[in-house]
Amino acid sequence: MGKFNLKEIKSFLDEKANQYENSSFISSDPIQIPHQFTQKEDIEIAAFLTATIAWGQRKTIINSANKMMSLLENSPHDFILSHSNKDLQSKSFLDFKHRTFNGLDFCHFLQALQYIYKNCGGLENLYSKYSNDEYLHEAIHNFKKIFFSIPHPARTQKHVADPLKNSAAKRIYMFLRWMVRENKKGVDFGLWKTIKPSQLSCPLDLHSGVVARKLGLIKRKANDFKSLLELDTYLRKMDKEDPVKYDFALFGLSVFEKF
Repeated sequence: MGKFNLKEIKSFLDEKANQYENSSFISSDPIQIPHQFTQKEDIEIAAFLTATIAWGQRKTIINSANKMMSLLENSPHDFILSHSNKDLQSKSFLDFKHRTFNGLDFCHFLQALQYIYKNCGGLENLYSKYSNDEYLHEAIHNFKKIFFSIPHPARTQKHVADPLKNSAAKRIYMFLRWMVRENKKGVDFGLWKTIKPSQLSCPLDLHSGVVARKLGLIKRKANDFKSLLELDTYLRKMDKEDPVKYDFALFGLSVFEKF
């Protein structure tokens, strides 16, 4: 742990997690997109699609996600259930682009979500069916298999990460944090009751990785699944019931304090 001991790090990160997890965090973060909705299914679909494109500048992510919601007529669940393949052939859908996520990818995501809501009982049901008591790595792996069980462009598979193939799966773990952690502070939603916050893993990206390494929580240089397991181990030592609250601390220290 370098020059810090676990008790000191816990005290520091508890303070920072408390500082950054509040409703003012929402206005500059992509989580604002699902916060536009009130129905469970609308929130989780908006959250999943937003998290999928959450790389790059946050302002650009928010603009792209708002465009997605507009294409779904600002009723994500109704659109997912009722759209036909013909609806997705319009220029507006095919022209959609966020970095390497394009219109073809977007259309497959909508078709796969329709399959999941019509045949698998929705996103929460699918994840909880494959979750175990400790982690959600296998649940994500199985989710990806089902998500791509219908015909799809080969290129689109890269947009759903798989921790069992050594990905840190940052965007999916962020989505799961949004859905599972309680909304006591008005940021995360706490909508999914069949999965516990103790099963979550921290979204590991450039920001959280830099701070975690400076504090000695991660030794490995790559932001991969093995590093995620290292980070998980320490965060669970600090709070085994809600380890991912520290995402707010790690992210906030990097983005707002340049720690």
